[in-house]
Amino acid sequence: MEPWRKNLYTLWGTQFLAMVGMNLVVPFLPFYVRHLGVTDPDSPARWSGLVFAGPFVLSFLTTPLWGALGDRYGRKAMVVRAIFGLAVSQMLIGFSQDVYQLLFFRIVQGAISGFIASALALVSTNTPREHMGYAMGFLQSSSAAGMVLGPFVGGLLADLIGFRAIFFVTASFCVVAGVLVILLVSELVRVHPGARSFTVRDNVRHMFKDRRLRAVAATLVVAQMSVLMVEPIFALFVEGFQSDSKYISTIAGSIFSISGLFMVISAPWWGRRNDRTGYRKNLAIALGVIGICYVGHLLVGSLVQLGALRAFLGFARGGVLPTLYALTSVFAPPERQGGIMAIASSMTVLGNLLGPTIGGLVAGALGINAPFIANSILLICTSYFVWTQLQDPPREVPVPPEVAKPLSPTE
Repeated sequence: MEPWRKNLYTLWGTQFLAMVGMNLVVPFLPFYVRHLGVTDPDSPARWSGLVFAGPFVLSFLTTPLWGALGDRYGRKAMVVRAIFGLAVSQMLIGFSQDVYQLLFFRIVQGAISGFIASALALVSTNTPREHMGYAMGFLQSSSAAGMVLGPFVGGLLADLIGFRAIFFVTASFCVVAGVLVILLVSELVRVHPGARSFTVRDNVRHMFKDRRLRAVAATLVVAQMSVLMVEPIFALFVEGFQSDSKYISTIAGSIFSISGLFMVISAPWWGRRNDRTGYRKNLAIALGVIGICYVGHLLVGSLVQLGALRAFLGFARGGVLPTLYALTSVFAPPERQGGIMAIASSMTVLGNLLGPTIGGLVAGALGINAPFIANSILLICTSYFVWTQLQDPPREVPVPPEVAKPLSPTE
């Protein structure tokens, strides 16, 4: 097996373990908050929101720092640091004695982990350019698979072994993943000892001076924000289809997970298509389809139709983040690749922060259907922006054999 493929498949498995572990806690986080002594009827929801958002706060600021250090000291080292940092933070969360410690340790998690950004940087620097789309799509499918499976398994484990023990299970997953990275992943493109090191400020300045990278960064924020604008209110939207609320959580969770399942299926397909036909057209199509699907939520008349629509939505979503990360990798100079990829990951985190806030405000002011309409308009406009403003990177032209062969002594 080619070394870059071995790296890719190993990192897929380790990222899957990490994402399953991270998403084990999603179903019961409000109950864990209550378990730690928050008993006022309105407080668990407020504290759950703060605790859920906690890792994103410092992650937005520290991820570019870890990326710059990866360019200086090696990307594999940053992957190992991130996955063991995640294990430590999960153990600390499991030992939390009150909600203030829980929030603090969640913020620490965001500061010291950054596994996904580190894995993206390692894959992007060690994968041949002609396979970059496939590699990014395949790696993204592990995140989607973890987000689909994690909440389901977490809900079951919470009933079987209790809330606190799940954090130690997650830490164990991360330790196993870290050992696999140490043993099986090799850094094919090493950092040159004499290479110039770039600061976070250098990388930020470079990214926002480059028109192509600037367009990618803006699209990353919008794409991730659009997903999380709807996520907090989706269960309330599903409730409108169901008169009996007895199983509404199960129904909402199942329908919501359909899009994640189809992301797992479609991300490698979009990646191969990008390698064959180019990035710009596929990205514009995927964003446009997502925009149409969101307004389609207001037109379906049953839960079956909604489930089918969510499948189309998930299939299109599989073509967005991997494509944007692949473009970031291609447009970034090799000596800055880790730092630039980390800033791109921070743009995704910014979307994670903005999406729920804006979606909640829009739904509160204009009604529960308004975020779907706003999402559609935003995504269709972004699709047009990508089509008109973003350019495909030039394809590498293979060197003809008669040019590539070495000269003989008589020539």
